[in-house]
Amino acid sequence: MLRIFRNNSPFTVLVLFIFTLVVKSPALFHPVAPDAIAGHFLYNYFLRVIDVIFRHAGFPYALLSVIMLFTQSIYIKAIASRHKLFPRPTYIPSFVFLLLTSIYPPFNGFSETLLLNWLLLGSVDAMFSFTQTTQPRKLIYNAGFLLCVAALFQFSALAFFLLLLVSMVLFRPFNLGEWSVAFMGYVTPLYFVAGILFLADRLYLFRSWPHLGLSITANVVSPFYLIITIAGIVILSGTGIFAMRQNVALSNIYVRRDWTAISFYFIISTFVAILTDNTLRSAWLIVMPALSIIISHGLLLEKNKRFSNFIFYFSLGFLAMCLWLYK
Repeated sequence: MLRIFRNNSPFTVLVLFIFTLVVKSPALFHPVAPDAIAGHFLYNYFLRVIDVIFRHAGFPYALLSVIMLFTQSIYIKAIASRHKLFPRPTYIPSFVFLLLTSIYPPFNGFSETLLLNWLLLGSVDAMFSFTQTTQPRKLIYNAGFLLCVAALFQFSALAFFLLLLVSMVLFRPFNLGEWSVAFMGYVTPLYFVAGILFLADRLYLFRSWPHLGLSITANVVSPFYLIITIAGIVILSGTGIFAMRQNVALSNIYVRRDWTAISFYFIISTFVAILTDNTLRSAWLIVMPALSIIISHGLLLEKNKRFSNFIFYFSLGFLAMCLWLYK
């Protein structure tokens, strides 16, 4: 069965879509409409716009979130293939992302973090292209712009500015003009949002923008569920890092730099998730794109297929255990 997801064919996309409907079925059968979050003024305005169409009905939001998660999984695969993160194109990163986002049912609902992942994936895709374009300043500006929009949605996402700086160091020779463009791209959304709020006489909303908290044990169903979830993720992450050390060592310098950036992406997103206020139940969804790419190495280890098959069936068993315990 693992061979199906390792392939790079349209049939695999169909299998992934069926897999998505199966593992996301609890969200579709028990839909919940999202609520406004105090202090997240940009997300609340976004909800108001969508609510004009959905009328606060749960199923349209659930269907939209499932489609967005599936599309994000395909985008993660596209990023991995475009920048040659793995020896050959494969849908394993898509499979792992869909699996990880199903271990905690609140991940499958429409949320602010779901929107943040689009912005972060777009910026990461742009960063990886810094060395593959004749117009680097355009991509640098876009990457900074997307990261700032993410920070406007969620204050703790300001930490991703560090990822932009790391990418400038990894992928570009030092150029003061390019660094200035990165800074301009980052402050542009802040300037426009502040201007719009000033014209609407709502500049006071910026006072509620800084919001931090701790989401480590927020909304935990039971201690046993938490222990099983952490243990499963640690095992999968450990096998992915173990296999990654072998695979990346055989890659060229540009791919190794990409993996360095992904490691920073994972570390920063973990701190962002920890510092997110506990009103956002899907805070840890922000870690899943980087984590899914890292774990994919364990399922792609060609030298030891027994090992990769074991990790594959272990991940399915881990998902089944999490869904059974979450009641």
